[in-house]
Formats: sequence, structure tokens, C-alpha cells
Amino acid sequence: MIPIPDSLDFNQAASVPLVFVTAWHMLVGRAGIRPGQTVLVLGASSGVGIAAIQIAKLFHCRVITTAGDEAKLAKGRELGADCAINHYQQKISEEVRKITNKEGVDIVVEHVGAATWDESVRSLKTGGTLVTCGATTGPNVGVDLRHLFGRQLSLLGSYMGTMGELHEVLQHIFAGRLKPVVDRTFPLSELRAAHEYLEKSQMFGKIVVNP
Repeated sequence: MIPIPDSLDFNQAASVPLVFVTAWHMLVGRAGIRPGQTVLVLGASSGVGIAAIQIAKLFHCRVITTAGDEAKLAKGRELGADCAINHYQQKISEEVRKITNKEGVDIVVEHVGAATWDESVRSLKTGGTLVTCGATTGPNVGVDLRHLFGRQLSLLGSYMGTMGELHEVLQHIFAGRLKPVVDRTFPLSELRAAHEYLEKSQMFGKIVVNP
């Protein structure tokens, strides 16, 4: 049991554990993030995306993020992202190359899957690391082994995190250095409406259902 501090209400607290420990494990535990690196975070409006943007900025990294509309891109910047790419109107890897002066990024936080995989790999610099925790748009992706060994890339899988990492990231949450984002709350009696809202993919942050 972990006591909730007065600085967090129950809706905010419910939005923390899974996505923040997942993003922390991806960036800190698996990818070994270091200050000054450049990090590409796919899906600014997702739970993992929201957490990863903030964690990367906590490590004083340059953050590039993606989203499908201008409102979400603006909110990604509000969270700390330095640059934002509209993945429906722009080619992610091309924009990354422009932003990084053709160098590419040190780390890609990937969880979208098949729809973005190739662009994510192309966005990496030589010696870069792609870390993934999901396959929302499909699990089957291709890897050109010549690029993998020729550019000395690292492709890492990541799944949730440890209790130690949860306590570590919660210290930053409780101190206000990292902030959960709640988009909307629904009473349990409106569960159908909550699911319909979720399926429209217009949210930025977590949807919380209260009993």
C-alpha cells in the first residue's frame, strides 16, 4: 500500500502508476537515458507519451514528440516537448532529420507498432536506441539487418517496471516534478459514454471512471 499525498486527488493518483512506471522503465531502466540526449516520443497524447515527455525533460534532454492534430501537439509542447510533429501531415523521420541537422535521435520511445515502426527506426542516429512497450497498430514489423548492424542500433523491449522503479518515479510525482494528466472523468453509470469517448481518440491524458 502506498499512501496518496494531499497534493494528489484520487483521479490524478489513479492516472499515475501504470504509465509512469512503464515510461520510467523504458527510458531509465532499459534505454539508460542521459542528460543532453535527444529523445523522440511517439504519441504525445497517450499515457506513456505524456509520462515519457516529462521524464525525458527531467533528465534535461531535448524532446521531439508526435500527435495527430494541432491541439494535441500544443499540449505536448506545454508538457515540455521542444518540437512537435504532426504524423498525419508530416513524415516523422524527415522532420526528425531536419530538427537534428540530419543526425537523428539518441532514443525513440515506441509503443504504436506497425504504423510507425519504420519511421521510428529511420529516426535513430548511428548507435541510437529504440525502446518499445506496445503494438497498438499491429505487432508484425520488419527489420533490415544491414541497417541494424551497419548503424549499430539497439532495439529493446520493455514491459511495465519494478516496484523499486515505481517508488523512484513516485518520488518525482509526489514532489511535483512529474504530473499526471487527467482528460476527463466519468461516473461508473456512464461507462458506455466513457468507452465511446475513448474510441474517438480525442483525449489528451487519462480517462478515469469513478465508482
